[in-house]
Amino acid sequence: MTRLTHDRYCREIERQVAQLRTVVTSGADLSGTVPTTPDWSLEQLVRHVGGSLRWAALMVRTRAEDEIPEERVPGFDGPAVRGDRGALDAWLAECGELIVGALRDAGPDATVWSWAGICDAGFWARRMAHELIVHCADAALAAGLPFEVAPDAAGDAVDEWLEIVEWAQRTLPEDTVHELRGPRRTIQLHATDIGAEVNAGRGETEVPPAEGWGRLIELTEDGVSWRRGHEKATVVLRGPITSVLLAFYRRLPLDGPELEVLGEREVLELWLERATFG
Repeated sequence: MTRLTHDRYCREIERQVAQLRTVVTSGADLSGTVPTTPDWSLEQLVRHVGGSLRWAALMVRTRAEDEIPEERVPGFDGPAVRGDRGALDAWLAECGELIVGALRDAGPDATVWSWAGICDAGFWARRMAHELIVHCADAALAAGLPFEVAPDAAGDAVDEWLEIVEWAQRTLPEDTVHELRGPRRTIQLHATDIGAEVNAGRGETEVPPAEGWGRLIELTEDGVSWRRGHEKATVVLRGPITSVLLAFYRRLPLDGPELEVLGEREVLELWLERATFG
């Protein structure tokens, strides 16, 4: 399926790093718990993101043939002093420069190890862009600040998640995704700000054909599959594309003010519980 361009991913990384730096410098409590990732404080979340960027940058820059251990990544842990907002911001800015510089120098086709078997720098451009999008949302929600992501990037982040679920299904026999097997059920994702309206029908939920953004997820005895478009579905999740993305990543509740669930809600809840990141 068509992805964004390599340069588009690089620009999204730059944009999301800038948004995360805004949270760091906003005066938000760095020691406060992040509600959507409750095992981390805001500062721990930022250090996780920055360390991940440095790790990926080193692998791309060195054209790594195997995974590089975190302890071999210069500056991975971030500033020595905790709670130093200025030092954390400067470190994060450098992390962004390192990953974008490495990706642009390499180009999308350079051979680089990856855990998903897609061994090129293009994989890391996409993965880091979406890692940033979701964790920037975590940080913004924790700080009570607005969060912005362009529709093309939000839609591609949903696609990547679906591809990761497929990867887990193919390669991880113990993953919880296998618990989704069973009688045919379908989940329709629909973006109201770039798609068509949804009308509730009988039995299944009717979604009229549209040129806008939609994804149909199918759960059967054979496993999970998905395709682009709008079709009848067992359950529909509808709302603005950013809200659909964040609900799909379990960052927003399904009963959020901008979201609507039509049909058999329990099917969507089962998906969100079982479709994990490997």
